[in-house]
Amino acid sequence: MTDLATIPEILGRGADRAPAIGAPEEPAMDFATLRTLVAVTVARLNAFGIGRNDRVALVTPNGPHAAASFLAIAAGATTAPLNPAYRADEYEFYLSDLSAKALVIEAGMDNPAIAVAQRLGVPIIDLVPTAGPSGGFRLEPRGAMAGSDHAAGFSQPADIALVLHTSGTTSRPKIVPLAAANICASARHIGATLRLSPEDRCLNIMPLFHIHGLMAAVLASLAAGASVVCTPGFNALKFFAWLDEVKPTWYTAVPTMHQAILARAGRNREIIARSKLRFIRSSSSSLPPSVLTALETTFGCPVIEAYGMTEAAHQMASNPLPPARRKPGSVGLAAGPEVSIMDETGNLLIPGSIGEIVIRGPNVTAGYDNNPKANAAAFTHGWFRTGDQGVIDPDGYLSLTGRLKELINRGGEKISPREVDEILLDHEAVEQAVTFAVPHDMLGEEVAAAVVLRDNKEVDERELRNFCAARLADFKVPRRIVFLKEIPKGATGKLMRIGLAEKLGLGK
Repeated sequence: MTDLATIPEILGRGADRAPAIGAPEEPAMDFATLRTLVAVTVARLNAFGIGRNDRVALVTPNGPHAAASFLAIAAGATTAPLNPAYRADEYEFYLSDLSAKALVIEAGMDNPAIAVAQRLGVPIIDLVPTAGPSGGFRLEPRGAMAGSDHAAGFSQPADIALVLHTSGTTSRPKIVPLAAANICASARHIGATLRLSPEDRCLNIMPLFHIHGLMAAVLASLAAGASVVCTPGFNALKFFAWLDEVKPTWYTAVPTMHQAILARAGRNREIIARSKLRFIRSSSSSLPPSVLTALETTFGCPVIEAYGMTEAAHQMASNPLPPARRKPGSVGLAAGPEVSIMDETGNLLIPGSIGEIVIRGPNVTAGYDNNPKANAAAFTHGWFRTGDQGVIDPDGYLSLTGRLKELINRGGEKISPREVDEILLDHEAVEQAVTFAVPHDMLGEEVAAAVVLRDNKEVDERELRNFCAARLADFKVPRRIVFLKEIPKGATGKLMRIGLAEKLGLGK
């Protein structure tokens, strides 16, 4: 599989009549049909004057069309998937920042991207779903588009296949360009880690405008000749019906989704008993060890925690499948790129040392788009600085100790919010917890936490603080605990930490 460096090569892995992309209650599209769709779409884009490295913004609901259009556009141009829930001012920023050559939007969508594209003069192309197998479509431009021979044909390994923006929680979002070779390397790495084969079937509940779903669920499956069944998005109420119908061998999700699934597992024991899961994967944020244990007990299969980020085309490290050792609380072994720990001055550290996690390898972006200042800060001696703090143990297993920007600086004492999260989550009444910094006049920052309680469980702030005080140094104990019905989440389901104090009105 090492020579697979473009989308057409990836799709060449699948047997002609084997299922590739499906959806609940729909017939799957096979690999032969998908390969034809990709070739027709690239030719159609070329006829519209769109070729390799031209950026095409893509707005489509989660589902098989999102997966198929991502692949088809990335095979001959640069796909830029955008969140369909964005508001007009967000589309204004992203379409302008991308210098989008066109906007592809699913026909019939009433979405503010249309008016924004019209105002910016960005050509609009309708993605029209077609009858037949899951994910089929054709492209129809709204108005004339002049064709040319400019960079026609399938993209080459060095061509940019996918661009995504960083989250921009603390600064202006940066454009992350990922070459075809980057994303194909990531797909190969994930497939090797999970030992994916043509017999596997992934149930995708992740958003397909995010690197996790695009790489782990879609591209890694297809690179192994396996199939992916794309749901309309995560829905805890429908998850078990999908599990029963689709009979997937695995699914991948973020911790908040796993927790929502666990909350409904008790009333779906029969479905769980006849499920075919070979393993469950978790990534994109830290999985509390208590949740990992509950998942394994409930579903009777191993839970594989992985570590990923956009700049690495997703996967950097992963716990291995049994019989190899899994370490709850760690994100496992290097799983694709090289992974090391670096100090502030650029020296690589020995195992057991805490520092910044750095990576290099074939899946890692060559650098942010048109942003020399960010690139100078992000790359040291050829290593990409992830912004995460961690430690590699003598066995090579990586543990995250915090996001450098999220560390709480309480009068010079550095506190990892994740450490406090895990203590709170050990309390029987706590369903979710996120620890964060609040401003303090004397200390600079103080520790606070937001928690969601389990159904029919009660605990007050003093009791929770005492629970933490028995297991944490005094300076790490939250001085304020806020009880919420729901903790604010980002677009991909991650619990928000940065900016939470201000959002909850706890700032100065």
